[in-house]
Amino acid sequence: MVSRKNSYRIISLVFLLIAQPAFAERVKDIASVEGVRSNMLVGFGLVVGLNKTGDKTKFSGQSLRSMLAKMGITLPPGIDPKSKNIAAVTVHAELPPFAKPGQKIDVTVSSIGDAKSLRGGSLLMTPLKAANGQVYALAQGNLIVAGLTASGADGSSITVNIPSVGRIPGGGMIEQSVNTPFGDNSTLTLNLNFPDFTNANRLAMAINEAIGPSTARPIDGASVKVNAPIDRSQRVSFVAMLENISFEPAEAPARVIINSRTGTVVINSQVRVKPAAVSHGSLTVTISEDAQVSQPGPFSRGGETVVVPKSTVEVGEDDNHMFVFNPGVSLNEIVRAVNQVGAGPSDLVAILEALKSAGALRAELIVI
Repeated sequence: MVSRKNSYRIISLVFLLIAQPAFAERVKDIASVEGVRSNMLVGFGLVVGLNKTGDKTKFSGQSLRSMLAKMGITLPPGIDPKSKNIAAVTVHAELPPFAKPGQKIDVTVSSIGDAKSLRGGSLLMTPLKAANGQVYALAQGNLIVAGLTASGADGSSITVNIPSVGRIPGGGMIEQSVNTPFGDNSTLTLNLNFPDFTNANRLAMAINEAIGPSTARPIDGASVKVNAPIDRSQRVSFVAMLENISFEPAEAPARVIINSRTGTVVINSQVRVKPAAVSHGSLTVTISEDAQVSQPGPFSRGGETVVVPKSTVEVGEDDNHMFVFNPGVSLNEIVRAVNQVGAGPSDLVAILEALKSAGALRAELIVI
């Protein structure tokens, strides 16, 4: 007899953030100065010196022909240079604010063809351009590749991590700086990382209390304008003082975050539930298959012994009781009530969605 049961189980992690007293935070941790930001750079280049793990595509050969032409080497017409020791790649990096010519930045090199691995390769000089098309850095150097690939004569292969992506620490040399409007105006604007009208108002109040009245004023839910010295040297010390001012931020809005891929549920301490009654029951479906033998009669002619399958389907439902949410229920009470009926993370999501549809859940339900 062969027995098989189909069951479904979701293993999830539920993070419950219990209400904690608010703590003061520094301005530099929750806001940034407008205009002081990094810039993205990207370029196209060639990686050489590979051990027959390079591209087989045509554009890598065209890139090699173009590079040789710039060096004064002209290949005969009609010859398509093909080499498994080269790979066409994209190179990208981040240009930090206030970066000066001669400084170095890290660059990331990624294959755009069918190269198997960039391990052991060297990137040739590659111009890195910004969105305006200007060159701000040059990249070159030996790659550090964390991944690897290996193959056998019978066609079997193994790959660890991603061998088609590598990095060059300090491989980018800055050629020109980006003009930052840090000292062009008589004011500075602080932008909150997460817009909130209460935090914008509290930030302005904290600056006025620390420096002086009318120094700062909120202009919207995300920005605070601050009067600043005109002299750049004084402005640097002024911003350093602003960054270390501390104030108590407002509580976050009531939110329930659900990760649909992992089943993770996060409920913050501001979530409240209006009066509601909830009944939750889980169905369990069990399918069993038994193999039975059917034999012909003792005096029958031409009969055969056959195996006849027999399936049994059973459906059961848990006898869970209804529970009631009283007005202004806290997070602890929500968790306690759900645990009483034995609901798991997936059941908790169903209950929260039903409460939201019924208008009883005072929180924003966000699915990521």
